[in-house]
Amino acid sequence: MKRQLLRLAPVPIVLAALLLLPTVAGAHSLIEGLTGTNFAFTVKEGYVTSGDGISLYFWGLSPDPAAGPQYPAPTLILNQGDTITVTLRNALPVAAGRVSLVFPGMEVSATGGVPGLLTREAAQADDPGTVGVDESAVVYTFTASRPGTFLYNSGTRPELQVEMGVLGAIVVRPTGFNPVAGTAYGDARSAFDHEYLFVLSEMDPRIHQALEFGIPAGLATIEASNWLSEYFSGYWFLNGRTAPDSMLAPHVPWMPTQPYGSMVRTRPGESVLMRVVSGGRDLHPFHHHGNHARVIAKDARLLESAPGQGVANVGPDLGYEVFTIQAIPGETVDAIFSWTGKGMGWDLYGTGEKYEHTCNGISVNDPGATQPGVTDPVTKEDCGDHGKLFPVVLPEPLDLTFGGFYSGSPYLGTLGSLPPGQGGLNPNAGFTFMWHSHTEKELTNFDIFPGGMMTMLIVEPPGTPIP
Repeated sequence: MKRQLLRLAPVPIVLAALLLLPTVAGAHSLIEGLTGTNFAFTVKEGYVTSGDGISLYFWGLSPDPAAGPQYPAPTLILNQGDTITVTLRNALPVAAGRVSLVFPGMEVSATGGVPGLLTREAAQADDPGTVGVDESAVVYTFTASRPGTFLYNSGTRPELQVEMGVLGAIVVRPTGFNPVAGTAYGDARSAFDHEYLFVLSEMDPRIHQALEFGIPAGLATIEASNWLSEYFSGYWFLNGRTAPDSMLAPHVPWMPTQPYGSMVRTRPGESVLMRVVSGGRDLHPFHHHGNHARVIAKDARLLESAPGQGVANVGPDLGYEVFTIQAIPGETVDAIFSWTGKGMGWDLYGTGEKYEHTCNGISVNDPGATQPGVTDPVTKEDCGDHGKLFPVVLPEPLDLTFGGFYSGSPYLGTLGSLPPGQGGLNPNAGFTFMWHSHTEKELTNFDIFPGGMMTMLIVEPPGTPIP
């Protein structure tokens, strides 16, 4: 493993990275990925960086022959009914072996390359077992026949090659998808305002280090040590990053092979579609603070009692609510999350003239301001709590230790005073909640907390632009 000397950026740089994307008022967040019907990938060697400054050798897919690979593999954003072709080439050292892709949930045909155990495989151009350069490329073809969230990964020695980084996600949009008023499955109950992808994976650094310093000897060491059967991960990833890097914006320049972030932003009352893809070998209990989520689909199958009749019938009526999504290896889960703050017992937007606002047209200072059972159509405030004081007296600032996401105030949308150098990661004074694995060791980077499979949800004040 290679250690990098400079990893912790100053707060202004981190804040800039959090805010790199342009914002458009009222816009809806959509998952980033490659669109189209024809894709070409090359499997290459590269390095990913963990939040503790360690570089890990990996094998990944590159959509650009002149660029490095990605971890995880590029997310494919497809349209229902389209015929898709994926061309795969292998630029790994010959000793690494041949590579293939499988697409669970799709009916796939493969041409070119050489026969493999599960599908046709891409050999290196100089592999002595192939005849000519044409044997080094495989073309996979399938129809994106149904909407949903899918996984794709290596079908050649997956116990090794998935571990090394050959895995990614596929999102199939339903017929007639409207990006402004999106649904996951064409059904009203799968409608969302924002969507976020969470590809969960892990790495055993012993395996990556062994292969980094010589593939033939490394493979022999791995086999002799039974590391693949006696697996012991030390790093856990959300979309190819460990915390705190998981909370940075996509495409930060110092992480060229890890382009995807995973920090979630929403506003009160909006629906967040969580697309959870369990890409590794371990089960990960993905816990989302702030509220429950309603699971509406698994393995791209809407949880409905009348399959195929979702729009006209009852939708995902077999869905269920959870506080933790049990991400089983190889499984995908779609869930809807929403936050309103209802029932908190105090006015989320504050009281008094400094925080003057209305709830369903009633001022916070009006007699009888509370309206039990009424929700403000804009702020989504529970008017039964309107005007109620914050229930405790906060300690003096000198008696507190401040997290980077604390706004200095208990009120949504109101910044408070903070000591110099404190805060700064929450410029809109949103409410922040940690989303993370509920397996405690997975909140570390090689036993160092905080790290691993962790990110943040920020509930932004109403009207805050979200990209």
